[in-house]
Amino acid sequence: MATDILVLNGPNLNLLGKRQPEIYGHETLADVERSCRSVAREYGLTIDFRQSNDEAQLIDWIHQAREQHTSIVINPAGYSHTSIALMDALSAFPGSIIEVHISNIHRRESFRHLSYVSKVATGVICGLGTAGYNLAVHHLACHLKK
Repeated sequence: MATDILVLNGPNLNLLGKRQPEIYGHETLADVERSCRSVAREYGLTIDFRQSNDEAQLIDWIHQAREQHTSIVINPAGYSHTSIALMDALSAFPGSIIEVHISNIHRRESFRHLSYVSKVATGVICGLGTAGYNLAVHHLACHLKK
């Protein structure tokens, strides 16, 4: 069954709420998923929410999304700054792509300032905490309903 929005989460986001809460907050990834599903439901949309620490798995899911989803929300985490392969996979996706970062990557270490994913994303949300996910889903919902 096809879903409207694929939400992908990269490495270490399975530790959200436990790892560096002073940067990433206390919400867990399960909290983020519930919130995204709630926003999507308001618009009559469905969410497929996934997380992997494996770059190849994320790429496989992006390839599958070409046939199964209209849009992608992705928090590539550390792969933002290192993965040309992830960027290439996303560049082959025909729908909208919103990149989300919980922290403001531009206020952090200089190596985090470059995101390869940003080069192919429709839009980027960073520094708004986990609320950035909801904003991404809201934006895509408005875009899909046009």
